[in-house]
Formats: sequence, C-alpha cells, structure tokens
Amino acid sequence: MKNALIRATVATLILSGTVGIAGPAAAQVAGGTTTTGVTITESTLLAHGWSVKKTLLGKTIYNEEGKKIGKVEDLIVAPDKSVSYVIVGAGGFVGIGRHDVAVPVSDIREQGDRLVMAGVTKDMVKAMPEFTYATDTGRRQRFVAAADKDIAIGKAKVADLEKKAGSAASDAKAKIDLQLAALRGDVKSAEAMLTEMKDAAAGRWKQYEAGVSAATARLRKSVESATG
Repeated sequence: MKNALIRATVATLILSGTVGIAGPAAAQVAGGTTTTGVTITESTLLAHGWSVKKTLLGKTIYNEEGKKIGKVEDLIVAPDKSVSYVIVGAGGFVGIGRHDVAVPVSDIREQGDRLVMAGVTKDMVKAMPEFTYATDTGRRQRFVAAADKDIAIGKAKVADLEKKAGSAASDAKAKIDLQLAALRGDVKSAEAMLTEMKDAAAGRWKQYEAGVSAATARLRKSVESATG
C-alpha cells in the first residue's frame, strides 16, 4: 500500500515537473522561477506554493548504479502544479551539515521500491546551489520595494506634468491640471496605505497587502493615462 501511494504521488508530480538538471549557478531559494536546471531565484511562484512532507519524506534517492545520492527532505509544488521540486539532502561535509538542493521532480524515477535520479552522484548534488526557504520577511521587503517604486514613478510623472502645465496653452493646461489632480490623489493614497503598512508590526503586514496593491494599481493606471 505504501509503495502504491508513493508511485501514485511520484507519477502525479512528474506530470507537473518541467525542467531537467543542469550545472550549478546562484543560490536556490523557495520562491522562484527556474532559468536553467535546478537554479531557483526568489519570486512569488514558489513562495506562495505548498509543500508535501509526508508521502516521500525521508526516502533515500539512488543513482542508476544503486549508490545513495541523498534523502527527500521536502517537496515543493507551485499553486498551479506546473513546477514541482524535490528537496534532496545530500548529507554534507564534516562540520558543515546537510546540503539541501532543489531537484525538478521530473528527474526522479521510481524503479522497483527505489527512487532513482540517473546520471548524478552525491558529490554532484553537493556541488549544486544550496536551497533555502523564502521567508515572510523577504516577501514583505520585495512587496514594499515594488510599492515604493510605483510611488516614485508616480511622483516623477507628477513633476513632469507640472513642468508641462507651466508652459502649456490654456486648453492643454486644463487637461493637464485634471490629470495632475487625479495623479496627485493616487500618489497620496498609495503613500498613505504603504506608510500604514510599514508602521504596523512586521507580522501584520499582510493585513494591509490588499489595500496597498489596490492603491498602487490605481496609481499605475493614472500614470499610464496621464499623457500630458
């Protein structure tokens, strides 16, 4: 029954895995898209994903020669199930501890009662970029940075329109003044929402996320429509 469950789980996840193994690059972080091989950079895709820890947790992975590669420490699946990763712990060197890497689930095959990752050795796994979990703090920082950027763009557009309004003919100036009023209001609203979020306790920032997102979305729309 256990082997049947493992086979069913692996088969389902293999259908969702899309990327093969390649050489090492930057450090891997849960919360990312892939560029080549198992390289993962932080982004919202895997950060918002969910992990399965029980079905395959602790299973040893071998290569095609029957040599141990490491153990399954976790499994990350994107919300749309388009990308899935097995988190493999390859032990580690003395004094350093376990070296975890993210391996596309499509590279894992079940042969008999074993999980097999062909064409690799334990040393190759240890040489891959190390995987670390994205933190909520990191996601908050990225969110704040994106909102600050939107506000900065809005302020730059306000300054540009003010300059144009100063030299525009009366009819054109009237149109620019209307755009300025809307844009200033959206900048002020976005700034107020973001300030409220920044002033809140770090653990409560998600309570303000929707409001800030809506305010910055309105601001971006105003910037796009403000032609001057």
